Amino acid sequence: MEESMEEEEWGSYVAMMDDQNHNNWEAAVDGFRQPPPPPPPPSSISAPAREPPGGPLLAVPAASVDRKGPKEGLSMGPPPPPEANGVIMMLKSCDTAAAVAKAAPAPTPSSTININTSTSKFLMNVITIEDYKSTYWPKLDGAIDQLLTQSPGDYIPISYEQIYSCVYKCVCQQHSEQMYSDLIKKITNHLERVSKELQASPPDLYIERFNIALGQYMGALQSIVPLFIYMNKFYIETKLNRDLKDDLIKLFTEHVAEKHIYSLMPLLLEAQSTPFQVTPSTMANIVKGLYTLRPEWVQMAPTLFSKFIPNILPPAVESELSEYAAEDQKLQRELIQNGFTRGDQSRKRAGDELAYNSSSACASSRGYR
Repeated sequence: MEESMEEEEWGSYVAMMDDQNHNNWEAAVDGFRQPPPPPPPPSSISAPAREPPGGPLLAVPAASVDRKGPKEGLSMGPPPPPEANGVIMMLKSCDTAAAVAKAAPAPTPSSTININTSTSKFLMNVITIEDYKSTYWPKLDGAIDQLLTQSPGDYIPISYEQIYSCVYKCVCQQHSEQMYSDLIKKITNHLERVSKELQASPPDLYIERFNIALGQYMGALQSIVPLFIYMNKFYIETKLNRDLKDDLIKLFTEHVAEKHIYSLMPLLLEAQSTPFQVTPSTMANIVKGLYTLRPEWVQMAPTLFSKFIPNILPPAVESELSEYAAEDQKLQRELIQNGFTRGDQSRKRAGDELAYNSSSACASSRGYR
């Protein structure tokens, strides 16, 4: 009886130990089945100080030693708990990273200085809106003043290269919109002053002063438009879908020509009826200029415009040839009434020259003989 009880106690003890050994063995196997963490980053430390990747992890834990299980009748007792491989790997990775950080060379001061220097140079080239208003636009403003007030043929002591450089820098620094607005405002104020001066002109000087204002402004555009060509190309044409020259001509039309066309046209028609009251060059400049500003103004005086601009009137008709001849005869009579005898004097000069040449020929022939 006692022997059977001892055998039962021994069997239960063996079964309990077998379960415990089996559980420990499975825990050890699960520990090895965990995926290894990523290897530490490469470092610049010397080869002897570096551990081979995964070197310490190749040690075989005690739970993995080949031993006979309880099924073979040999119980070796509970094995030691398996190592926590994930925790050990993390700790060793942190140690390796710390060693790499200690062994890595510190950044030299020269590299830091170079970066700061390049950054400061970039910041120095930035043109703020305050810089534009205080430095760049005043240069452009002064140059525009001189170009708008110059007389034809005058020399202006300005540097076109410097002005073009200012425009280029402002466009590159995204100040095109502000610069275009300032340019339009500047020229508009100038044209308003010109319009007021024309209004105060007496009738006998009105045509001549209008001709001077028109010629002076068109001459200034020949210099202003090329100076702002970079702004015109990369802002006005691309974003506004317009042209700088057309915009500036439109300003003269709106602020000067439209305000004076109804006072100017009667004076031009009166001057046309009186030969040489206005010089032909002045009349031609004004008529061509008005046609350039607004071709629709031809309808106000088609005959006047047709004398300086071709193809204004409809083509001649054979049935109207007699009328054209009558107009030419009328013009000739008016010229004679105003004392214009250029044809008679020309014939007289031609006769005098003929007589002089004849006498010279006779004298030379006598002398030769």
